[in-house]
Amino acid sequence: MKKSLFYLTFLVLILILSSYSIITNEPVVDETPIVVKEEASEQEAEEKGSTEEEKPAPAGSTATLAAIGDILIHDRVYDLAEVGNGVYDFMPMLAPVQPYIGEADITVANQETMIGGVDLGLSSYPSFNSPYEVGDALQESGVDLVTLANNHTLDRGENVIQSALSYWDTLGIPYTGSFESAEDQQTIRTIEKNGIVFSFLAYTYGTNGIPVPADKPYLVNLIDWPKMEQEIIKAKQQSDVVVVSLHFGQEYERMPNEMQKELAHQAANTGADIVIGHHPHVLQPLEWVEREDGTRAFIAYSLGNFLSGQKWDYKDIGGIMQIKVEKTEANGEETIELKEPAFVPTFVEQGYVVYPLKDVEGKEAVYEEIKTHMSQWMPELQFSLE
Repeated sequence: MKKSLFYLTFLVLILILSSYSIITNEPVVDETPIVVKEEASEQEAEEKGSTEEEKPAPAGSTATLAAIGDILIHDRVYDLAEVGNGVYDFMPMLAPVQPYIGEADITVANQETMIGGVDLGLSSYPSFNSPYEVGDALQESGVDLVTLANNHTLDRGENVIQSALSYWDTLGIPYTGSFESAEDQQTIRTIEKNGIVFSFLAYTYGTNGIPVPADKPYLVNLIDWPKMEQEIIKAKQQSDVVVVSLHFGQEYERMPNEMQKELAHQAANTGADIVIGHHPHVLQPLEWVEREDGTRAFIAYSLGNFLSGQKWDYKDIGGIMQIKVEKTEANGEETIELKEPAFVPTFVEQGYVVYPLKDVEGKEAVYEEIKTHMSQWMPELQFSLE
């Protein structure tokens, strides 16, 4: 009897404990809360890590700027371009390099001869006037802006200048360095690509002794540092990247002189980001300039002749310079960085056709020499636009 009562009591206790566990929904051995707490901790860590990885990167954009050297149209060049009845076609001369010219987002050419057109009479050295069709070929090749401040700007006077400027307007190609009026001179040329604004200025050391009309100084920009300084500062306020073209240096000298270096560095420290030189008619090396604010500017002291009637002694070698511009924005601040400089040497054949120098048979040694020459101050310079 006592044994039966014991078993009955034990059974009742088990039923009571089971009922309590069901009602409270708690296991008899309380291990679950510890496991749940650990899992939650791991999940929080993963979510935190995920949040850190997904922080937005600085917003940015890039654009490439290319430049070609002197377009100096002698009579022996335009004579070969004539197709009859006073009509000219320069595209066959540029066709082999057209893909390179149009590769960049913006391409600038130094148009050293005014394209006043046939009606005003074509002429060659020492007083140039070129066909309108030079502009047509540059437009078709991908040129976006031309610089016109050089020692031949005033060769044929105001009529040729105004005729040329009018034709550039017709083509829709902006120009700088020579202007239609004083008001036009005050307008800084800008081009926007991929959210990056480029401004363009151009100046020349002189005009071959031809005086600039006192009442029309807008016909050509001369190198005048106080004026240049003001305009570079003004351009910097209107753009992200300031491009300054300088017609300076000694003709046929393959290295920049001290005046070139001083002026280019002065422009860079005032705000010019890219300085492009012309006039020596031969290539001079490329250079980085570390500016006083810790950033750097890019200088091409001379891009040589791109298309001209000059031959031999490196005067038939030019090139296409290209630089990438990267604009980034972080914490409300914008920064500009120049990177990936490149240069494609070119060669003008006897028929005044421009080819990539690397493709010209028999010029292999010259090509290697030019690569060494152009990169002597910039070892990372690439010789491909890819």
